[in-house]
Formats: sequence, C-alpha cells, structure tokens
Amino acid sequence: MRYAIVSDIHGNLESLKRAMSMLDPGDRVVCLGDMVGYGPNPNECVALLRELCTHAVLGNHDLAATENYGVEYFNDAAREAISWTQSVLNDESRAWLNTLPYELRLPEFLLVHGAPVNYFEYVLDKRTAAAAFERTDAPLIFIGHTHIAEYWVQEPDGSIGLKHMQYGGDLELEDGKRYIVDVGSVGQPRDLNPEASFVMYDTERKRVQWIRYAYPIAEVQEKIREAHLPGYLADRLKIGR
Repeated sequence: MRYAIVSDIHGNLESLKRAMSMLDPGDRVVCLGDMVGYGPNPNECVALLRELCTHAVLGNHDLAATENYGVEYFNDAAREAISWTQSVLNDESRAWLNTLPYELRLPEFLLVHGAPVNYFEYVLDKRTAAAAFERTDAPLIFIGHTHIAEYWVQEPDGSIGLKHMQYGGDLELEDGKRYIVDVGSVGQPRDLNPEASFVMYDTERKRVQWIRYAYPIAEVQEKIREAHLPGYLADRLKIGR
C-alpha cells in the first residue's frame, strides 16, 4: 500500500493539482489538514480533496474558517485571509470540514495536524517532539502544521534526533525506533525552499519519501492579489518562508 500524505494546502489549487498528477493509480490520498486559509481557492481545494482522500483530519485554519475558533492567535495577514475565506467558503466545503476528526489512528500510523492530543501544537524542537512521543504509543506519527519538511526519530534508549528534508529524500523505517514525520506543506513551504512538499509512504517497503516539486507560483500569486488578500501571502511563496 502506498499513501500520498499531504498537508497545509491553504487554498493553493495549482500546487495541489500538481501533487495529485504525480500519483499512481491505487495510491491512497491522506490529508493532515489546513486545506483552507491564506490561499485563493479554498472551495476548489476542498472539493478535490473530498473526491480523492481516503482519510483526512482537521487543521487549525479549517476550524477557524468554519467556527471562527482560534482566530485571536493568528497574525494580521492570517486573520485577514481567514476572514476572506469565511466569506467565500460554500456550504458543501463547510459541511465536509465539520465532519473531520482532530486525530485519526490507523493500524500502521497516527494522523494529526500538529501533535498527538494537543492537536494544534507545533513540533519544532526536541522538547515538543519528546512530549508528542509521550502522548501516544504509535510508532509512526504523520504531522504537518509547521510547513517544514523533516522528521524526528526516537531511538530505543529514548534519545531523539532530527533530520531536515529541505530538498526531499528517503527514510527507511527501522524496527525498534519511533518516528514523527513532518510532511511539509503543499501550499506554503517555510523551509527556505519554495518547492512544495508532500510524502509518499510505502507500507510494504517501510519507506517514507519526501517529494519536492515545482508548481506555477506566479499564477497563485496573481490570484492572491486579484482576491485582494495580503500581498505578503503572495510574496512569501517565492522564497519559501
């Protein structure tokens, strides 16, 4: 079984469609949330994910768009973008987003937007990675939220290591070790590589592969400006920050 695991699409339809075009028939699509917010095509992204996803969980921007929850913690650009998203989000998109769980445990892995139990916490250092491992017994945890492609590994002695996957690469899962896999962002990378990111997970080969890919950034930037969203949201796509 191969899973294509995407996260943080943020209304970036051009990037999402490019990612989906790289999949093989039979690949299962999984989404870790934040399908909307920031970007200009929230309904189109939700519609495509509704069609393709076998599993999905809720992100903080999805919850903010549907319930106005957590908006007080957003910066000015994010708050302005979520207000715009709320104004254009259709009933079908709202209804589907409202059906999604915060966390989903499957036999092979755990899916959550930010971190186990504390669903919207950022895993950004060894302290937060250790806390995330402690809150679940899942050997393999897939997350998004940070927009940074990387993974954390917990060795049998409890020590924790980190490896960035800024330019893609593979991870061969080893018995006795536990992993937190951050799949990066389809819609707004923030690891100084403007190429979008998602993960392919092959359950038989026990291999995780980060796919970095180009997409028409200029087209998305133009759409952001045409929607009168903050210009910063367009500019940051070019630098991956």
